[in-house]
Amino acid sequence: MAASCGIIKSSFFSILQSNDSSSTRQRQKSWRISSMHKEENEEIIVVKKLNGRTPAPLRFSGEKPETPILDTINHPIHMKNLSVEDLEMLADELREDIVYAVSKTGGHLSSSLGVAELTIALHHVFNSPSDKIIWDVGHQAYGHKILTGRRSRMQTMRQSFGLGGFPKRDESVHDAFGAGHSSTSISAGLGMAVARDLLGKENHVISVIGDGAMTAGQAFEALNNAGFLDSNLIVVLNDNKQVSLPTATIDGPAPPVGALSRALTKLQATGEFRLLREASKDVTKRMGSQVHDMAAKVDGHFKGVITGAGACFFEELGMYYIGPVDGHSIEDLVYIFNRVKEMPAAGPVMIHIITEKGKGYPPAEAADDKMHGVVKFDPKTGRQSKTKTETLSYTEYFAHSLTAEAMVDDKIVAIHAAMGGGTGLNIFQKHFPDRCFDVGIAEQHAVTFAAGMATEGLRPFCAIYSSFLQRGYDQVVHDVDLQKLPVRFMMDRAGLVGADGPTHCGAFDTAFMACLPNMIVMAPSDEAELMHMIATSATIDDRPSCVRYPRGNGIGVPLPPNNKGTPLEIGRGRILREGTRVAILGFGTIVQNCLSAAKILQDHGISVTVADARFCKPLDGELIRRLAKEHEFLLTVEEGSIGGFSSHVSHFLSLNGLLDGKLKWRAMMLPDRYIDHGAQTHQMEEAGLTPRHIAGTVLSVVGENKDVVQFLNL
Repeated sequence: MAASCGIIKSSFFSILQSNDSSSTRQRQKSWRISSMHKEENEEIIVVKKLNGRTPAPLRFSGEKPETPILDTINHPIHMKNLSVEDLEMLADELREDIVYAVSKTGGHLSSSLGVAELTIALHHVFNSPSDKIIWDVGHQAYGHKILTGRRSRMQTMRQSFGLGGFPKRDESVHDAFGAGHSSTSISAGLGMAVARDLLGKENHVISVIGDGAMTAGQAFEALNNAGFLDSNLIVVLNDNKQVSLPTATIDGPAPPVGALSRALTKLQATGEFRLLREASKDVTKRMGSQVHDMAAKVDGHFKGVITGAGACFFEELGMYYIGPVDGHSIEDLVYIFNRVKEMPAAGPVMIHIITEKGKGYPPAEAADDKMHGVVKFDPKTGRQSKTKTETLSYTEYFAHSLTAEAMVDDKIVAIHAAMGGGTGLNIFQKHFPDRCFDVGIAEQHAVTFAAGMATEGLRPFCAIYSSFLQRGYDQVVHDVDLQKLPVRFMMDRAGLVGADGPTHCGAFDTAFMACLPNMIVMAPSDEAELMHMIATSATIDDRPSCVRYPRGNGIGVPLPPNNKGTPLEIGRGRILREGTRVAILGFGTIVQNCLSAAKILQDHGISVTVADARFCKPLDGELIRRLAKEHEFLLTVEEGSIGGFSSHVSHFLSLNGLLDGKLKWRAMMLPDRYIDHGAQTHQMEEAGLTPRHIAGTVLSVVGENKDVVQFLNL
């Protein structure tokens, strides 16, 4: 095999040399090929510029950086006439500006630093907004925002009424597709490409996918369809060797998970091979279709030998593969993008670039998590301004409680979808490395993987953000609930989430989980209740269950000994405060606002009972009957969408005739619209779920309308 390939190589190189064009000769003059060796004696080929600019050290003083080139750019068109050297200087300035801006607001830092050159090269070569650039995952797009007319507003990033942290179609015409979750760019890009063809347009569509987004099934579904449809589509795979977000565990960096990351590291690129393919294709096309078809087969076989099976995999899907390419070389990127842009009918093209997350900012390059997501920080040191709190986050309470349960039950396992840090399961992993599974950004797989474990008698806890679980909902229904498999879903970030905005808001989980016939649905009112519910879930072996809990910190209640909760009676709520006239029934941590509202109402002579439902499914029917029969007014409150807890309560009330008498019932939930990013306190105000809003609603129902204006500050 090797010998025959050597004959093929020498034969084709003679063709290449005899048909060398002036542009190819010029390119060969500016590049040289050098070899490097990696682990396992794998040889990779890298392209280096002979006369590259020696980069000046970047300055991160905390003062507004001097950016003479960036200051001239208000829109992408202003970059068109810049030289490569100017573009390289612009990349330095862009990095300095990103660090300066994010240090003031917090946000996703290192992903955007890693794609500075890519962002500049894309906007230099292509013509946004007529050419569509789709960012996936969207937190890579800070540089894109700066270059597309939003630089002056960067210090409002993720704040109320400010710029969003992700691309948003209603924010700029340059944001071709909104993104906050992952792995959607190829599907959306293919849809745009097909629409372009049907409408007779000629623009380009570029899907930029990275930060682990290639591990999700949707990306490969789209690649499969793209290869079949053969529409012109450019896919830029930003390979920064990251699959999990963020990359660090509490013991240090975590290696990328999955076979895909290993395959990508084995892909090799050679400048000679790319030139060989272009020349050989041109020659064989002139010699006739049969020769061309034979050469295409040889090309695929030869590429498999030279570049490894990974490249052939993409090409077998119908993609024209180019790479890997140095993602920090603007000259290389501009050259390749221009070549691809000039292809008359390229079909789908995969350009595989290699970047370093956090590139150019030493604190990010040195950090275990590459400073993936940060709060405000000191640009000179990278030290983040994290406020010390007296309590832990609900995420941490969950992790410590699950660890305590696993100490006494070796059947407990934990699954997350590339979110070991975000879900807290890196804490669990430290104690049980063989019982914690990171499946990559693949929520569908995570759910069914957990279901398979449950069939064999394990007790899987599947920890996925509320909004991310939406991506695996069919699996929750079909693979788990229908079969009554005891998978335990831990839905972090339930309710309003602050700066991440509507893409990450956990508004819908109660509605879409409680409608399932076999699902048990719980929500704690405080951190101790969370621990009791984790203990409860561990005992449920005959059906699935879920617990929803918020972003934020606990309220400081006493915790169970050793963080190990006591199982609750299924479907049993509790009375927290006894009153006579009004009953407020809360579900989840919104109960704390209900208690505060009760104090306000007490000051105005209204006696209030406050109850903690604990369960949305099954409901505590006995508790609801008591509240309905012993009070004039009943108010249900939840931090979730229409169709959730209050809907289930209203159904129970109507079926049992509890609305046929004098009882007045009202429901409070999130409004039927998406609430934009901002501080959680501001979001709660907009949602109308603060203590004074709850008190004002009670006053309006009992007829004390004169006081409503006072509470609502109208």
